Amino acid sequence: QKYNIPQISTGDMLREAIRQRTELGKKAEAIIARGELVSDDIMLGLISERISQPDCKNGFILDGFPRTIAQAEGLEKLFKEKKLPQPICIEIVVPENVIIKRLTSRRICEKCGAIFDPVVNPIPPDNKCAKCGGRIVQREDDNEETIHKRLQVYHEQTAPVRDYYRKVDKFYTIDGNRPIEQVLKEIEDILTSVFQQA
Repeated sequence: QKYNIPQISTGDMLREAIRQRTELGKKAEAIIARGELVSDDIMLGLISERISQPDCKNGFILDGFPRTIAQAEGLEKLFKEKKLPQPICIEIVVPENVIIKRLTSRRICEKCGAIFDPVVNPIPPDNKCAKCGGRIVQREDDNEETIHKRLQVYHEQTAPVRDYYRKVDKFYTIDGNRPIEQVLKEIEDILTSVFQQA
């Protein structure tokens, strides 16, 4: 919000496709429920469409993408085709036990997608979203078994992406196991520094 650029969450894009029961959504639903990754072609197609929209002309934040080397290579090709500058990469590192605890306690509004957790945004006593009145539920894939599978997929397929992006000048690692205000401040400091250099 501070930089007036959209945050593009591939997970949110997929969940919206699932909610709308689109063809892509139906395919993705089964894959996500198993804790697996949706194909690179599908993801790159979604991203290409999204970053072509007017609100992305001054930049955008990709959240949760790329997750594989093939996606990183596809994204690099896409950036070249669209004549976009080299990306800024920020890795937020959190210990696995903390990830599991955070995700198993996370809840969402099934109507507007607002996120609730015990520390940052506790669930109201009536279990209804203050924003829209929607029911607050646990995401189907926020169970311990699926989270362990997602972490395994991360180690096998996503962790190598770090090394791929370390060749980029603008690669930053942040400790995400701190209060959200401290993490946000560090991200803002990085972005402010990068934008001042541009």
